[in-house]
Amino acid sequence: MQKIKVGPILGVESDTQYTVCFSTDKNVAETQWVVDGKTVSCQKVGSTPSSAVWKAAYIISVDNDSKNITYQILIDGEGGTCKNKRDEWCFYSPGKLQDPKFAYMSCNGFSSLDLMHKTQEPYGLWEKMLKQNQEEPLSLMLMGGDQLYGDSIWSSVPELKKWNDLPHDKKISSRTVSKTLCDQIDRFYDTLYQERWNNPAMSLMLATAPSVMMWDDHDIFDGWGSFPSDIQNCAVFQQIFKTAKSYFEIFQIRSKNNPTLLDKGADHYAFALEFRGYHILALDNRSERTLGQVMSHDSQWPLLNDYLQQLDDGGHLLVLSGVPVVYRDFSSTESVFDATPWEEELTDDLKDHWRSKNHQGERARLIHRILENVACRAKKNAECKTVILSGDVHIGCLGVIHHQTNGCKIHQVVSSGIVHPAPSRLQWIGIMAVTNDRPEYLDENREVRISMLKPFASDQYIRCRNYITLSMGSDKKLWVNWESEGKDKPYYPI
Repeated sequence: MQKIKVGPILGVESDTQYTVCFSTDKNVAETQWVVDGKTVSCQKVGSTPSSAVWKAAYIISVDNDSKNITYQILIDGEGGTCKNKRDEWCFYSPGKLQDPKFAYMSCNGFSSLDLMHKTQEPYGLWEKMLKQNQEEPLSLMLMGGDQLYGDSIWSSVPELKKWNDLPHDKKISSRTVSKTLCDQIDRFYDTLYQERWNNPAMSLMLATAPSVMMWDDHDIFDGWGSFPSDIQNCAVFQQIFKTAKSYFEIFQIRSKNNPTLLDKGADHYAFALEFRGYHILALDNRSERTLGQVMSHDSQWPLLNDYLQQLDDGGHLLVLSGVPVVYRDFSSTESVFDATPWEEELTDDLKDHWRSKNHQGERARLIHRILENVACRAKKNAECKTVILSGDVHIGCLGVIHHQTNGCKIHQVVSSGIVHPAPSRLQWIGIMAVTNDRPEYLDENREVRISMLKPFASDQYIRCRNYITLSMGSDKKLWVNWESEGKDKPYYPI
């Protein structure tokens, strides 16, 4: 049997187009996807120091009833087997008469080895999801960022460890990166994807439930985009970003040939698709991020405006934003830190948030644009839902944006993380002490009110690892369930 190094990773690129992505040894000449009784040739979409990366697409008809579809991978004419010794997989495709069931998750890794060693059953929630999927299959997984953690790059790449010891002025003055360092960075991400995505439960979920993915900072390294411009634009930082971006493109976006991308020629990866009556919009909050912007006003914003302006059919809208748009306010804390000599060390995480003072105007613009779209879609369907799905903060929570004049609402659901542990009790007490969750008004007329809500059967903040499922009930409410490690079973109908 031929070996698959990473994958297979199942995906969707439209209501009917399913895809598969995987990597093999570099010397492989051809691969094929045997799906639904048909054989489809795979295209090579990239390479790493140790592998070739392949992708195939197949149109699956959507009938009234659901179907279960079995597939295999052929590598140079022989059956391919993954690292967990599987050679056949099966996935579920909902029919026209079934409401889809979604899962959303983020923060699939650890920011330090210390956290990893202290965490019992690190992939316990993937095992829980796998069991649930076997009993009631998911239609689509929405993966909202930090699909793996690249933070260890600073301690595991030999040439970077030397660079870390340089004075700041020498770090930013160099205009070139040695070939040795480039190769070491490349091998780091190559190994990272192969090691972190091959847990038995997680790899089976990636192979049997289709997914779409958008990145966040840890897919590069912690805090990317929120560093001062001199260090973020230095040659070493840019080389790391370039390499991480190439891996994100081939394994998570699954190549620039992905038709869901709002602009295949752009430097960002914002994408949108329609799936079983739901519109899914993913914002790329990392590719263009700086201290002064989250998304470029010259590229991503015009595409976002056009998309929202044209979306008026009354369907439900799910928006992926890696960092929460609705969350606790820490602006006073940020202002205090800005006035100290330790600004860079203390405010990295604060400046990453939408409520950072540098991003507040852009955040308001985003909220107003989505509210305008909600009002437009509500003319066609008063019951249409709009939900922002976010992660990053290592807790679960719920918020709402309410236009009190026309009644339009945007709910935000935060799920974080599926692997990364929640803040300790002491850490959370500190967070609570320097932030607040008082209701916020976005405009001087107090028409747009933003507030945190309390899920049912739960504390307001879910301080344990979690992921969520979303499914439409017979009552026409979108039921959100936080699947968590805690004793509570939080849920909320939207």
